[in-house]
Amino acid sequence: MSSSARFCGVTIQNRRERERAERHQLIIDTARDLAEAEGWDAVTTRRLAEKVEYSQPVLYSHFKGKDAIVRAVAVQGSGELARLLRKARPSRGESRLRAAAEAYLEFARERPALYDAMFVQQVDLPWGTSEVPQELLDAFGELVAAVEPVHGDRDLDALTEVFWSSLHGIATLAQGGRLRPDLDAIRLDLLLGALSLTQDEDRL
Repeated sequence: MSSSARFCGVTIQNRRERERAERHQLIIDTARDLAEAEGWDAVTTRRLAEKVEYSQPVLYSHFKGKDAIVRAVAVQGSGELARLLRKARPSRGESRLRAAAEAYLEFARERPALYDAMFVQQVDLPWGTSEVPQELLDAFGELVAAVEPVHGDRDLDALTEVFWSSLHGIATLAQGGRLRPDLDAIRLDLLLGALSLTQDEDRL
């Protein structure tokens, strides 16, 4: 085989891989858009196939079913959350924990279906194991980084999980309209206070 023929073969293969990756992402994006508009119950492989204008067999060549699509959305969402928390890191002298809490709650509030996929839907993600996707580790790592300056002699991971689960409770109850919006700031102050964080301790 000539070098030009081999080059053409590589080029075609690269194009096919690129097109497949683009199609893969299109399915994820479409599922996410549909969920944000109508909720996850409205997301079916049939509707997705119609919206992306591919046959269901093509869709199944990328994902085994809806659960796999929701999993992909959750993993990508975790990466987005990690980047948002990293961006929210304050300048020196400001509360890192408060900044992370506010960014987390804003993320949940502005992306309800995405947050639902990440932390409410039954998704096959190996939390707490060595097989957990890097995006999830990155998001949790940002929460750990926010808690680390104030954890003292308390277990860092356990305190971070308490912080995270408290934020999750606030986020999900608020999303369901079960919390008073006018108490948002007071509620966050009480959470930080319940974790025994003083203004002096809660500084970089």
